[in-house]
Amino acid sequence: MAAMTAAEHRHPIPAIPPLPEGAGPRAIRAALIAEEREEFDQAYRRALDEAADTLELAVVLDTLEHWRRRAIISADPQEYRRMLRRAAQLLSGDDVPEDEPLARLKERLARLGV
Repeated sequence: MAAMTAAEHRHPIPAIPPLPEGAGPRAIRAALIAEEREEFDQAYRRALDEAADTLELAVVLDTLEHWRRRAIISADPQEYRRMLRRAAQLLSGDDVPEDEPLARLKERLARLGV
């Protein structure tokens, strides 16, 4: 029986697959509506800080996936605002003006626990 080399004794570390096209932070940020880019930047930085502290990437990947989905649902900004306005109306029972700014809609939804 032939002796095993040191390289054969090692357990290979699997390669990390690349993120799917459009799932990287630059692509996600570019796909977001302008009003949400700063919020993305802050969330992404918090996730990177947490990953640096814990040496775990899950929080970064979860953050990217959350924002990727938000970029998808906000691809039509007018429809996105209508959806948020309708959610605020349904959850609060209050009338929500059609021209209510996005930031105010999101504050309203946050107060409702959404």
